[in-house]
Amino acid sequence: MQHTWRADLAAQHHSRRASNHWRERIDVGSAQSTKVIVGGRSVLNFSSNDYLGLASHPQLGRAAADAVAQWGAGSGASHLVCGHLDLHSTLEREIAEFVGAERALLFSNGYMANLGICAAFAEKRDAIVQDKLNHASLIDGGRLSLAHSYRYRHLSVSHAAAILQRSEAARHLIVSDGVFSMDGDVAPLTNLSALADAYNGLLIVDDAHGFGVLGDQGRGTLNEQGLRPRGNVLLMATLGKALGSFGAFVAGDALLIDHLLQTARSYIYTTALPPSAVSASLAGLHLIKEAGSDLQIRLRKNIDYLRAAAAELGLNFESSNTAIQPIIIGAPQRALEVSERLRRDGVWVVAIRPPTVPVGSSRLRVTLSANHTFNDIDVLLQSLMVALGEAQ
Repeated sequence: MQHTWRADLAAQHHSRRASNHWRERIDVGSAQSTKVIVGGRSVLNFSSNDYLGLASHPQLGRAAADAVAQWGAGSGASHLVCGHLDLHSTLEREIAEFVGAERALLFSNGYMANLGICAAFAEKRDAIVQDKLNHASLIDGGRLSLAHSYRYRHLSVSHAAAILQRSEAARHLIVSDGVFSMDGDVAPLTNLSALADAYNGLLIVDDAHGFGVLGDQGRGTLNEQGLRPRGNVLLMATLGKALGSFGAFVAGDALLIDHLLQTARSYIYTTALPPSAVSASLAGLHLIKEAGSDLQIRLRKNIDYLRAAAAELGLNFESSNTAIQPIIIGAPQRALEVSERLRRDGVWVVAIRPPTVPVGSSRLRVTLSANHTFNDIDVLLQSLMVALGEAQ
């Protein structure tokens, strides 16, 4: 039987729809906040990664507008041609100082940063050893690199150690999320750092969901566990979640950052971040330096309140102490039904299904913001009780 592109793609799409794995976008008609406009009506938003409520903060908006007026709408070229503005260098210096690193390097987004890290540091003689539930960009980075790629059981330091003991590679990249995006649990970075020391390793931490939220003033998961991006520890974090803007950075020793600048293709061959995003990121960074502790406290109170109230109602959220609070539904169709029922009640919680999460673990991924109120959380939980009861 002859295969054609159209026929093959149509068959794949049919299979995705039949298994309830088909993805669709939902238009949002307002700025990111705890309440957004969807389908012409206001809904409570428990799906955003805007953990500190900075995405629509007026200081970030003013900073972005002022940057466009002064620097223009775009940077015009890649960093190594003529697109590296004074603004970029200022943000890199301030980030490095904030996280306790020698240097920092801006990337267009976290996905490109992770691809660049894996390709730059992993050669054919090396091995990448990473958590099974790492973000897709890290998994893809491992696949695209020339190195041997291994995945250890989620959070299992002993399994990672066993892989390293058997490895014949000259060098190792030990790679983990700081906070896991679909589960909200936190990596044992202190133990992974010890493995990196023992096995000629470089520890790579993707702290997209920890930066701005955990640690002193939001310095992240490394800081929370008494570590810094120094020596054989390299930090990647994003600017589009807790910081409220867009982009990503990698921070570490000058030797490592220089190597990325020279060899990371996803840094070299793309246009630099626009001035508006860089200036907004600077404003967000200044805000968390000034008020980060207060924002973290507000977020922590919301997390504690949700978990206590959910326990009283018998709702079985996963064991997470971060802003990501998943509740496992199981079948993708039921997860979609519960999500849709919530949205009819004015509560937006996106259903997460395979392949983003393992088969059989479709879930509602509730995310909290420092700007949510206890009443918002009460509405969520009461609506969730009804929706789960109807979608048996």
